[in-house]
Amino acid sequence: MAEDTTNDTRAGTAPAGTAALRVDGARLWDALMRLARIGATPKGGVCRLALTDLDRQGRDFFVAEAKAIGCTVRVDAIGNIFARRAGRDDTLPPVMTGSHIDTQPTGGKFDGNYGVLAGLEVLRTLADAGIVTEAPLEVAVWTNEEGSRFVPVMMGSGAFIGEFALDHVLAQTDRDGIRVGDALREIGYAGSEPVGGRAVGAYFEAHIEQGPVLEANDTVIGVVTGALGQRWYDVVLTGMEAHAGPTPMALRRDALLAASELVGIVNRIALDHPPHGRGTVGCLSVHPDSRNVIPGRVTMTVDLRAADDTVLSAMDAALHRACAALSDRSGIDIDVRQVVYFPPQPFEPRLVQAVRDGAAQQGLSAMDVVSGAGHDAVYLARVAPTAMIFVPCKDGISHNEIEDARPEHLEAGANVLLHAMLDAARRR
Repeated sequence: MAEDTTNDTRAGTAPAGTAALRVDGARLWDALMRLARIGATPKGGVCRLALTDLDRQGRDFFVAEAKAIGCTVRVDAIGNIFARRAGRDDTLPPVMTGSHIDTQPTGGKFDGNYGVLAGLEVLRTLADAGIVTEAPLEVAVWTNEEGSRFVPVMMGSGAFIGEFALDHVLAQTDRDGIRVGDALREIGYAGSEPVGGRAVGAYFEAHIEQGPVLEANDTVIGVVTGALGQRWYDVVLTGMEAHAGPTPMALRRDALLAASELVGIVNRIALDHPPHGRGTVGCLSVHPDSRNVIPGRVTMTVDLRAADDTVLSAMDAALHRACAALSDRSGIDIDVRQVVYFPPQPFEPRLVQAVRDGAAQQGLSAMDVVSGAGHDAVYLARVAPTAMIFVPCKDGISHNEIEDARPEHLEAGANVLLHAMLDAARRR
């Protein structure tokens, strides 16, 4: 008797019964709204900081939903959660998706949460259809992606790929001196599973874009080809404090005046390296911060980003040259210290093409984009073939309580995720 392959996802092309498969958009939206009630803010956003009781409630919600569709759930020692749906060959590395459910203090409903619940909706859809993939599928909830309460950012995924030593991250503290390890135990998510050290067959992450490009181009799906590299700096400018009245303009060593010029320099460096050059001064502190004292010291942060490491290195060199020249002509001492370096991260071309194909097969508008923000996928790409799927968010606004997205766009992205994962789970 011939083998029944109606729901078999082992073939190289979409088998009968899966090409027309779609997620339940209303069910996905309902799950997002239910999760958003945990830590809801009066302005319509969400405040659910990592490893708080609200985070525990969000984790409990995810675990209950995953178990309800037959998934096995494991938690590792840094609190990452993995919901697994078995495959025909459960010895194969899993095809994984996921994101995070911790938020900024004034966060939105969709950042991170969408990627987690879109992944769960994919597993629900397959369960409803009785489809078993060749490889197992997993949805991951990564611990402390935002870094709002504990640093470093992307803590869980970074520990998973070996970027951070487990003992190091467990010892990190928040502003109140509470350690990560203690907070995990307090909320009941200090798991027993080892952190990382296992193969991942493929990793996909669905996410709102957190920028305005898709909306401006009236496009539903962003095919993410990679993520910008980042260099972060702490800069200290030191002049001389003096009385604002008696000190002539020509005899001042005003650290703030030099800092204001440096803000413009950072902007110019980014503009000189199109199309993906980015330059931002996000923090600036003036000492002694008195209205009638010439500022003697300014501390500031600089964030440079680019899609190519050669370009990012050129921007780094331009910053150091500009600071040296500014110091010479202003008489202000300028100390530049790099504190973070993330190299640009290209994504796996085969998986990127699977995202393109998934959008095309469903008649969805799509365009290639580069992720300007850091995501857990950037770390996973170091150890597994990886791709991301972006959908628009209203006015490109994120990390904000008014963050918003259209239900039909979220559904479309989840459908692309569904078929990209099906494709990866059968191409072994």
